[in-house]
Amino acid sequence: MGILVEVCGATAVVIGGWRSYAMAREALAPLAHDGDPTRTAIEAAQPLPMRPRVRLFARRAVLSIGWLIVSFYGLYLVVAGGEIAG
Repeated sequence: MGILVEVCGATAVVIGGWRSYAMAREALAPLAHDGDPTRTAIEAAQPLPMRPRVRLFARRAVLSIGWLIVSFYGLYLVVAGGEIAG
């Protein structure tokens, strides 16, 4: 039973870590580019929380943190599986 918990934990670490990295990369990518000047000018007139780029960044950052939590839970499962097995 302990080995099964360790394998599930290791899987959660790998998948959670990779998805967290991918979502963080997607969140930061639009900040690295200037974008279309016309769209930037139109969005500059909107309040900060209403800008699509800001909302998209916030959504992706929250998802990245969620995947990171899954990865940390996987680490917990690996340790708990070691206690069960050993």
